[in-house]
Amino acid sequence: MIPYLLEILVFQLVFLLVYDLFLKKETFFQWNRTYLIGTFVLSVLLPWVKLEALKVSLPKTISTYVPGYFDWSEPIAIQPEIQRGFWATLAWYEYVFLTGVLVASLLFCYKLFKIYLLRLHGQKRYYPEYTKVVVPKSELAFSFFKQVFLGEAIPKIKETQIIAHELVHIKQWHSLDLVFFELMRIVFWFNPLVYHYQNRISELHEFIADAQVTKSHKKEHYQLLLSEVFQTEHISFVNQFFKSSLIKKRIVMLGKSRSKKVFQLKYLVLLPLVLGMLVYSSCEGEKRHDSLEVPLKVSVEENNVPFAVVDEVPVFPGCENEADKKACFQEKIQDHIRKHFNYPQEALDLGIEGKVSVVFQVTEYGSITNIRKRGPHELLENEVERIINRLPKMQPGEHDGKAVSVPFSIPIIFSLTGTSAEAINDNNQKVNTTLNNENKMVIPFAYADVSPIFPGCENTTDQRACFQKRIGQYVIQSKELNKTGITGRAYAIFVIGSDGRIKNVKVKGSNSQLNNKALQVIENIPVMKPGMKDGKPVNLSYSIPINLASNDVSDIDIQVSGYLTEEGSNSVFVGKVFSSKASKLVGVNIILKGGNMGVVSDGNGTFSIAAKKGQILKLEYEGATAKLYKIE
Repeated sequence: MIPYLLEILVFQLVFLLVYDLFLKKETFFQWNRTYLIGTFVLSVLLPWVKLEALKVSLPKTISTYVPGYFDWSEPIAIQPEIQRGFWATLAWYEYVFLTGVLVASLLFCYKLFKIYLLRLHGQKRYYPEYTKVVVPKSELAFSFFKQVFLGEAIPKIKETQIIAHELVHIKQWHSLDLVFFELMRIVFWFNPLVYHYQNRISELHEFIADAQVTKSHKKEHYQLLLSEVFQTEHISFVNQFFKSSLIKKRIVMLGKSRSKKVFQLKYLVLLPLVLGMLVYSSCEGEKRHDSLEVPLKVSVEENNVPFAVVDEVPVFPGCENEADKKACFQEKIQDHIRKHFNYPQEALDLGIEGKVSVVFQVTEYGSITNIRKRGPHELLENEVERIINRLPKMQPGEHDGKAVSVPFSIPIIFSLTGTSAEAINDNNQKVNTTLNNENKMVIPFAYADVSPIFPGCENTTDQRACFQKRIGQYVIQSKELNKTGITGRAYAIFVIGSDGRIKNVKVKGSNSQLNNKALQVIENIPVMKPGMKDGKPVNLSYSIPINLASNDVSDIDIQVSGYLTEEGSNSVFVGKVFSSKASKLVGVNIILKGGNMGVVSDGNGTFSIAAKKGQILKLEYEGATAKLYKIE
């Protein structure tokens, strides 16, 4: 966002310099009016325009990353935090921006209120083209849209020329120009050039009105009228007849001869200006939005130096005076992730967790680019990308005395175990009711110490197996599904609440009729004794396949394909679950045998789990025979 705002400032400065140097003294008032409004709009839009034909090709890569190239930071574990409001997620500069917008909005409303009071207390007279508001005990003279405000102390003999002047403003909708720039002052309150634009457009309005009035009134009498003193109202978006700072300029412009038409060619200077800006913004866009592939391998260019070997690492804001800037950088990155983290609600509902490995580059300009990420699910990957994109601009890294681009990587672990108060409560806030916070969390079924107890399973020795069997039979053999003649396949993911009730049901299948019926059946599953974790009832995510073609899922043969990969010092197995009848199996519980690590296959049937060669994975799918898979 900051580079975008800087581009706006530069573009507006160039446009205003051209106006002041070449166009301001010409009498092409309407052309100048179009120029000022048009260039302001262009300055806001041009940074977003990226023309493919104008993009500059970047150098081809000369080498490729191999494992161990980067200095991997320690993994940062993140758990669901207590729900934070919108204001709690804002950075300090966003607070400053919104505060400025609020103050500018209040000032705008105050100015509108002053106009309202003048109209309220004034004597109104209605005419076909305007409404005349006579303000008691004043010498005001200004217009706002179709209203002309005149003080009752102004002599009647002078009203004719003043009203003629203000009617030009009304007929040409000059108030609309001023209100537009007033609104831009609210949005870009920090940009001083917006105020210069508004002053110049206000000045032009007076030149236009003066030029029109002197066509039907004697110029000398009109100049004499301008030289007299009237009362002014300090409202920036009204057309005031008398404004002391403009009087001399208006009188000089009235005495100026009309510019020759050949001077209109000056406006052609706008064409190379806009073209140059397009080339600049397109080249910048190419560098900022370089396309990336999903695999966690990055291209290394000539000016890229690894974080582990760079002479001077990038300096995170706040680390300027630290002796160990590398350690400070890593600490600030982790603080940033914790501060801006929000566990995706959909991932919570589905019980998705795991590690997302992310690599990004701090460019030679200190900005963040080339973000690559890999994790168990797109929901987690998108959250990581959102967090990294919010990193502030830094002092770039240096190598051999030159600014260089520095790649950096960090694993981020999304964990559903534990409580949010235990995991990351940076402000040491006290949780009034820990149980209530835990009840908002959802953990995978495989992580439960005690599975939910389905009615009828109370006295069985293996309550987990009984639960899986009974809940599968309840859904697959339900009358609602079997007596309708519906066929097809679907899978359902839902939550067994800490109160034993079913909630957050999501069904995806081959047809909407099957989806709707399955949704009704699952929502009507009887209340059961909830699952337990660390001696407390918890919310558990659970998935179940629905196959109405055979009314039996026991014939599903779970199959796995995948590969081992290295992520720093960690070994990770990335795989996909499928069967001979389905290209993907969603909601399969994958547990590392002999360990406490488990994941659930996502919507594409894929998963990743920390494991080593020779270890055994146990794959459980409701209604199907469990599968053991040895990692090779």
